Amino acid sequence: MKPWIELDSASVPGGDTRLRLMQRGDEYSIMLGTNELMNSRLSGSEEELARLACDPIKARPRAHILIGGLGMGFTLRAALTLLNADARITVGEIVPQVIAWAHGPLGPVFGDCLADPRVSVVEADVRRLIGAGKNAYDAVLLDVDNGPDGVSREGNDALYSRAGLAAARAALRPGGVLAVWSAHPSAEFTRRLEGSGFASVEENRVRARSGGRGARHMVWTARKAA
Repeated sequence: MKPWIELDSASVPGGDTRLRLMQRGDEYSIMLGTNELMNSRLSGSEEELARLACDPIKARPRAHILIGGLGMGFTLRAALTLLNADARITVGEIVPQVIAWAHGPLGPVFGDCLADPRVSVVEADVRRLIGAGKNAYDAVLLDVDNGPDGVSREGNDALYSRAGLAAARAALRPGGVLAVWSAHPSAEFTRRLEGSGFASVEENRVRARSGGRGARHMVWTARKAA
């Protein structure tokens, strides 16, 4: 088996460890210390995040969605296949090197999705983009850190706090969807989400690999009242 090769590393603002971009043959991995955050062969749950968020709003004229976290672009690419030609997708990514990787060594993974005119990638903390938009988005998709129980930076915890969820609900248009990806279930986060004023909350168990295989991850969906 071919060995893993470290292509680059990046500091995470507000975090104590570094992200590492690894390659083994045609497989890529983004690591945080010894913890693998994502792998180019495991895209199923991120694609489900896009589907669960976009299906309820994809028929809306000029739908605008916000994705927190660029990663390897799995959620972005899936959203592009679901949304109409007049839609807009804003992606907030706080680590500049992750954006650079998308245009560089991860080019084979991203394909041409970053050139799609519907896409804008912004180097920013997604909390700022959420806080700046009132009734601005039809869907907000959070694929930040490892979910509500983050590992890369303490600042991510604020996204999943009651105040953070209130801000996300305010940023949604009526009937909009908040979708949150997590590597693990969290009963505490479910209760917090249910107490945050959304009209409905659902837990969705999804598979890490496309085709219903691999480890189980969690995607919460919460709908704002119409």
